[in-house]
Amino acid sequence: MTINCNGNLINLESPKVMGILNLTPDSFYDGGKYNDEKSILDQTQKMLEDGATFIDIGAYSSRPGAKHISEKEELQRIVPIVKKIISEFPCTIISIDTFRASVAKACINEGASIVNDISSGSMDDNMLATVAELQVPYIMMHMKGTPQNMQLNPTYNNVTQEVLYYFSEQISKARSFGINDVIIDPGFGFGKTIKHNYTLLKELDLFNNLDIPLLVGISRKSMIYKTLNSSAQEALNGTTVLNTIALHKNTNILRVHDVKEAVETVKLIEQLNA
Repeated sequence: MTINCNGNLINLESPKVMGILNLTPDSFYDGGKYNDEKSILDQTQKMLEDGATFIDIGAYSSRPGAKHISEKEELQRIVPIVKKIISEFPCTIISIDTFRASVAKACINEGASIVNDISSGSMDDNMLATVAELQVPYIMMHMKGTPQNMQLNPTYNNVTQEVLYYFSEQISKARSFGINDVIIDPGFGFGKTIKHNYTLLKELDLFNNLDIPLLVGISRKSMIYKTLNSSAQEALNGTTVLNTIALHKNTNILRVHDVKEAVETVKLIEQLNA
């Protein structure tokens, strides 16, 4: 199970860690923390040294109820940073967290390697064709609604079945456009209640039936801190626990704020399975 990132074949049989770099002022955990070149480059270097295989850069906050920003603003935030990171750390495999085809294309043209789309192409009709043209790996996430309305009243008859069915359709659609490397993300917290999130985690191994690499992003999310009556700042231990469960269910990529702890989790699980 490999993906081709700018000519680098990344083997996902051994789980990999994706470090989150938010360029947004209003992300739920680290909003506004990386708002100048030095802090951005320092954090990128730290995540790479801690063992991140991928750096996922986003300039549009997708937390519940987040403010909508224009395409122009997203491009202004993200493109110079991609250029700077590639110039400072040329071997970095950058994933671009965007639902806009124009942003994806601009960043790939500057040296990014992966497109990570919370909407699986549903928020921009040009996205699938653009990813196919760029021939880069495509992470498609399940989300009910948009970031602005997704948590108002999410309902499912059977959340796991519905998300699985959604992916079977979306994977087929991506393939019809000619996208080779597809990765799926169940979208914890995106149009789901806490109960839905834990049901998905409990039944995560069913996603292995799709025979597609699986990414899990539960880092410091409200499914952890609301359950523990704490905060995102206090949710690292809970994140590690749930990442461990995700790895037991054959997750290929952990998307996290805390790279060192996730890399250690992967190493311990691999030792256990050796």
